[in-house]
Amino acid sequence: MTEWIERKIADLGMVVGGATPSTKDAQNYINGSIPWITPKDLAGFHGRYIGQGERNITEKGLASCSTQMMPKNSVLFTSRAPIGYIAISANPVCTNQGFKSIVPNENTDYLFLYYLLKFNKDRIESLGSGTTFKEVSGTTMKNIVVTVPKEKETQREIAAILSSLDDKIEENGKINHNLAA
Repeated sequence: MTEWIERKIADLGMVVGGATPSTKDAQNYINGSIPWITPKDLAGFHGRYIGQGERNITEKGLASCSTQMMPKNSVLFTSRAPIGYIAISANPVCTNQGFKSIVPNENTDYLFLYYLLKFNKDRIESLGSGTTFKEVSGTTMKNIVVTVPKEKETQREIAAILSSLDDKIEENGKINHNLAA
């Protein structure tokens, strides 16, 4: 029998915020090769994996602000404007300040974490605060309590089932698109 336990998001991985290099310095962006993801890049995005945004930044841009490189299979979660867009990094990326992403630890399956956050999107969004627009802070994100299988292998098995369903949905979408054409 699978044992399920309560954990804070911070127990599942490192919560990472992003930042934006100054747009006044073109050298932060021109000929940049570092994928930099913004919430706008996830608007209307229907896939699970993202490797590139609309813009890249340079090494100078990366060093000029507090954004951090996150490894492949980090789970990107928008924390404002709007809250709850979600994707998995297909390669190392960094994000702007509109994210509270999670780099899963060795005990957490990244794909399970993706589905876990997707399942809890509305609850996380309800924890946002602010007057101009709602935002989920890093502290709030770290302290959200979720229930997870204790064993990573069980997490993988659950994620595999959900992923196979998404694969079928994506394939049906492609078929429908081809039929419409």
